[in-house]
Amino acid sequence: MGLAALALAGCAGFVAQTGPGPEPGGSYLELTTPFVAIGDTQEHLSTGYPLHDNDSAVDAFVEVTQRPPELPLFGRRTMEWVLQRYPNEPYIHLGDVMDLSCRTEAERMTKIFRATGRPGAILPGNHDGLMFGIYGFNVLEAVLDTDASRWNLACRRGAAPDDTKHKSRREAFSKRDFIKLYLQEHSKLQPEAAALLTTPETGAHRVSWRSPLPGAFISAIEASLLDGYRYADSFVAQRLKLPRATGADRDVIIIALDTNQAGALVGTWDVLMGRSPGSQGHIRADQFEVVTRWVEEAAKKGDIVVFAGHHNWQSLGLPSRSMLRGAMSNLDHPLVYISAHTHGGFWAMHRSLARRPLLELNVSSLSDWPIAYRRISFAYDAQAKRLLVRGDLMPRGPKPNASYDDLLSSWEAEACASSAWPLEWITENDAEVVSRQRASRGTLLQWLTSALAPVCKSCEEPLYAHANSYQDGMLQALLQADAAVKASGLQLPDPPLPAWCGIRAFTDCAKALMAEEPADYAAHVDLFRRKAALVAATNDYLDDVQEPKAKAYMTCRAVQAARMDFDATDDARKEHRLEAHRRAEQFFRIEASVGME
Repeated sequence: MGLAALALAGCAGFVAQTGPGPEPGGSYLELTTPFVAIGDTQEHLSTGYPLHDNDSAVDAFVEVTQRPPELPLFGRRTMEWVLQRYPNEPYIHLGDVMDLSCRTEAERMTKIFRATGRPGAILPGNHDGLMFGIYGFNVLEAVLDTDASRWNLACRRGAAPDDTKHKSRREAFSKRDFIKLYLQEHSKLQPEAAALLTTPETGAHRVSWRSPLPGAFISAIEASLLDGYRYADSFVAQRLKLPRATGADRDVIIIALDTNQAGALVGTWDVLMGRSPGSQGHIRADQFEVVTRWVEEAAKKGDIVVFAGHHNWQSLGLPSRSMLRGAMSNLDHPLVYISAHTHGGFWAMHRSLARRPLLELNVSSLSDWPIAYRRISFAYDAQAKRLLVRGDLMPRGPKPNASYDDLLSSWEAEACASSAWPLEWITENDAEVVSRQRASRGTLLQWLTSALAPVCKSCEEPLYAHANSYQDGMLQALLQADAAVKASGLQLPDPPLPAWCGIRAFTDCAKALMAEEPADYAAHVDLFRRKAALVAATNDYLDDVQEPKAKAYMTCRAVQAARMDFDATDDARKEHRLEAHRRAEQFFRIEASVGME
């Protein structure tokens, strides 16, 4: 059923959404200073037990199932670059921090969020607590995998037989785990939120917290934590107060929704309808009750209320959109919704379910091309009752970006120019890795045969062969980085290596693994485990590299690889990410306004 749905989706033609019209102008009063809006970073752990769901062959059918090796190695540095570029501005991550949703992914991204040292809000995405953003505990695999062991195996970073640290039964990172970690991290950053540290490890738990500080960015949090088969019904909703611009006469409040209450009942219904749990957003009544209360409070004070959620408006289920439209009707000002999820980015004007228009700004992805983000601020014309949304497409040069090439040039002028390496050298290396990875993918027929065959060792040999090829791509990228560091003269400490590397340096150990030719299934498995352990150890080491030029180098490589992989993909398979399609949905537009009619 899932494959059939994907096939139908691939055949569907692109129809551009109705966007906002030309700007009518007005007398606008600045209400807020800018904040940074990012989404879909999708940090991916690629060194655990290889699954059919993530075999490189699937990428021949579903685009971006498997990204270039540079992304799981260097991709998180792109988010770091963005957040550290504007150290005095709050940020909102609109969801999909992780990809497979593993504890290691969460730990790696947490280091980056901690390093910002400033207020920031994270909205859960469908990948933040569901396996690959699709599979939920006791939803799709209730019969074959009742304790979600496949998810946990896939998250066992390194996969080495002697790696006891990462071979627990808690490597998979559920929605409940995500919310608990988020509350803990927020309490560490803001002492007045210390009460959030009391979240228990298990059992139903409700959180209701308000900041005592009048200027706090995260001014309130309501959360419900559930475990067992109901864990995906957990939610965390947040009330955000944007910093006022000089002379502003009212506050702008963002109600940050959790659009991922895809529990067992909701998820099963999605499957029956031919959808994957997570592809469509859901807000249940317990969260909606909180949202309604916040809207009513803001309306009494005369605040401007903006809504935000991971799923784009059209991807929200009809009941959720209907409930939100009902809450919005209590507001006597124009309506705006900010979202992510599509990996494309657009402006849209929605008029369904209510007479009053709803302006949507959908931010781009930091894991797939077009890699971009927004700096957003608001202004208001009280006489005309028009709300202006400024959403600068970033990064940018002296002039706004008008094409994909402009966007790439902006990244090059920032990150690539800040590294110690010539751009030509970086692009040559990335082209080699991307080309090799794409050429080594298996065929869809091989994947289907192995996925549908009875579970046996010989059936899984192609799976390990493809997994070994992908590890080779990651090792190749790391070898190139190692050569670059040595050529540049940068003094970085050596990475810690697995014990079986012996006295060999990283270069010799990696090349020896890549030269091995396994003779049978057992040899394929053993070789994969050793490659995965070496990649995982080196990837951990990269998290601790703080040398500015090295960080710029990693950011540049991630962006270049994403663009190269996009360019190498057939136009027929790029779906909504084609530049012409993004242009049709006003991706390059940097401001739009909305009124009451």
